[in-house]
Amino acid sequence: MNIFCHSNSCKLISTVASAVLILVLTLSALPDNAAAQSTLTAEKIGSKVDVYIDGRFFTSYKFSQDEKYPYFYPVNGPSGASVTSKRNSDFPHHSSLFFGADHVNGGNYWQEGLEEGQIISVKTEIVEEGDDRVTIVNENIWVRPGADAPIKDTRQIIITSPEDQIYQIDFNISLLMLQDVTIERTNHSLFSGRMDPDLAVINGGSMVNAEGEEGEEGTFGKASSWMTYYGNRGDQIEGMTIMQHPSNEWYPSPWFTRDYGFFSPTPLYWPEDEDIGTVLDMGDIVELRYRVLIHSGDHNDAGISEYFDSYRNE
Repeated sequence: MNIFCHSNSCKLISTVASAVLILVLTLSALPDNAAAQSTLTAEKIGSKVDVYIDGRFFTSYKFSQDEKYPYFYPVNGPSGASVTSKRNSDFPHHSSLFFGADHVNGGNYWQEGLEEGQIISVKTEIVEEGDDRVTIVNENIWVRPGADAPIKDTRQIIITSPEDQIYQIDFNISLLMLQDVTIERTNHSLFSGRMDPDLAVINGGSMVNAEGEEGEEGTFGKASSWMTYYGNRGDQIEGMTIMQHPSNEWYPSPWFTRDYGFFSPTPLYWPEDEDIGTVLDMGDIVELRYRVLIHSGDHNDAGISEYFDSYRNE
C-alpha cells in the first residue's frame, strides 16, 4: 500500500508519534503509587476546616473559641476509622493531635479549664486546595484572664497523600514571644498525639522509635527523630508516626510516651535547669516543624525510615 503525504505533514506525524511513544514509556516506568495522584480538597465550615482525599473524609482541623486549643479530629486512617481519640474519661485534656503547653508564665494552655489559659484562633484560611495538597494557615493568641498574652503563634498545615494508604500532615509552627516567657518543667508541652484505644500498647498495639526501641519502657525519655504507634484493625494494621525535623530547636527531643496511647517529643520536660525550666526573651521566635504520617502497615511496611530520610533533607 502506498502512503502519500507532503514532507511537512510527514514530519508532523512522525513528531506526534514519537511524543506519544515517549509518554507511554515514561508512564510505564513510573511506580504504581506515582501513576495516580490523589486530589485533596478542603472546606471551611464555621470553626473547622474539613479535608478530603479523593472525596473521602480525612480530618477536621477545629479551632472553636469554646475549645482549649485548635486540634485535629478525627484523623482517619486508610480503614476509614480515626487513629486518634479525643478526651477520654481518664485524660480529658488529650485532644487527638494537638499543640499546647502548661506552666507558661503561670498559665495553663494544655489542660481543661479555659479560665486558666486558652489558645485562641484569630485567623484561619485555606490558601491552597483542589490539587495534590491542602494548605491551611492559622494564627493564634495565647490568652488568659487578667494577664498579658505571652505568645502568638502562626501555623502552616500542609496535607498531602504521597502514596496510596499513606496520608501526610506537615505541621509547621512559629512561636513569637510577646513578653519574657518562663515555662516551668512540664510534660504537658508542644506537639502531641493520643491514639485510639484499640491501637494502644496496652491493647496489643506497638510503639517503636527510630532506634527500634519499643513501648513506654524502651522509649520514655529517649531522644529520637521519630516515633510510630500502630496496631491491628480487623485483618489489617494501621497507625500514626510523628517526626521531628532536624532544624527544630532542641532536636532530637526526648519523648514522653505512654503505653495507653500518648506520645510527644517534649523537650520542656527535660530542661537544662529543672529548677528554672525553659526561659525565652521577649521577641524570641521558636520555629518547629513536624511531619505526621497516617499509614497502613507497621513502620517497615510503610517505609518510615525512608520517609524520614527524605524529610530531613527538606
